[in-house]
Amino acid sequence: MINKVTLIGNLGGDPEIRHLENGTAVGRFSLATNESYKDKDGTWQKQTEWHNIVVWRELADRAEKQLKKGMMVYVEGKISYRKYSGQDGVERNVTDIVANTLRLLEKLESNGSDSRFPNTEQQPARAAASSMPADAPPPAAEGDDLPF
Repeated sequence: MINKVTLIGNLGGDPEIRHLENGTAVGRFSLATNESYKDKDGTWQKQTEWHNIVVWRELADRAEKQLKKGMMVYVEGKISYRKYSGQDGVERNVTDIVANTLRLLEKLESNGSDSRFPNTEQQPARAAASSMPADAPPPAAEGDDLPF
């Protein structure tokens, strides 16, 4: 069975990070994804979906240091459903995306040299490898004639 989600979108706000009693970091932020389509009248419409993202431990620490409202990010993780009762006693359902991979899709502002974003013209193999999750298969060789 598989429970996997891949999203590319923009942060709706700065991540909110807190630490549990045992010191474990947990962070939350919203992510907006957009879809464009033509309606029945032929007019282009834009639909925005909002996703609740949860990050744990090292990802929460990275999110706190690197992510800011509006940044474009790649998130990979799993869907998680939970219920809770609010202060008013009403039971609520929440859908979260628990991230296990987080990638910035834009360069951070820095003093001009950020080693996490190498110059792809000078180091193509390193740049390609750094953008893949650790468990990703190696890239296919050029000229691969697979039909998909």
